[in-house]
Amino acid sequence: MQTIKRAGIFLWATTLFLVSTPSLLFAQKSQPNDTNFVSYPVDLKRQDLKLYWKDDAGVNFKSILNLKQWLEKHKRHLLFAMNGGMYKADQSPQGLFIENQITKAGLDTSSGAGNFYLKPNGVFYITTGDIPFICNTVSFHNDGHVKYATQSGPMLVIDGEIHPALKPGSPNLNIRNGVGVLPDNRVVFVISKTAVNFYDFADYFKKLGCKNALYLDGFVSRAFLPEKQWFQTDGNFGVIIGVSTNAR
Repeated sequence: MQTIKRAGIFLWATTLFLVSTPSLLFAQKSQPNDTNFVSYPVDLKRQDLKLYWKDDAGVNFKSILNLKQWLEKHKRHLLFAMNGGMYKADQSPQGLFIENQITKAGLDTSSGAGNFYLKPNGVFYITTGDIPFICNTVSFHNDGHVKYATQSGPMLVIDGEIHPALKPGSPNLNIRNGVGVLPDNRVVFVISKTAVNFYDFADYFKKLGCKNALYLDGFVSRAFLPEKQWFQTDGNFGVIIGVSTNAR
């Protein structure tokens, strides 16, 4: 009788393993690989995220170091920074830029060459209620409650799917940075440690659970994140995204 019981238990356990193993393998396979990326999630309800372009004297910040030093003069401590989109030769934003509800560069709905114009491109914006959104450029509407916004392109993830123009195995490799919105409504910023193609970069956001994600820029990209030992403070940018706190 004991032998029959043991055989039954073994058969049940073996069946359970065979049924559950594919699901387990799928779950493991679908997890993003952090080896090649530096990521930073931001809770807008708890953290102070702002988009910067010029200081109070009207001078472009340009580099993360300049922003860091300016914040320190204002008794702020920089926790994270990253370039926030493409820019023109004079470091003015390419496309929409809204700062403190003031539109400082208009929405660009035209067509052209380059990554910015790989349609659909999109807008990352934050409302006055500290709610983050990423949307297709043609869907963007400023109802007067947009606190910060930056436009770039292409979209990486659109309604849970990778942009159809981005192809697996593409030899177009570069350092890349971007932004996505996580399922819990936190914002996640990502920069690749090494050169990657668009598809693999977009796939990282998709595996994080982002329904929408936006490419910010390429080989010029920099990020500052001391908590992960990432210290890039150079650059010659337009918009810079920064998270800071009161200096101790």
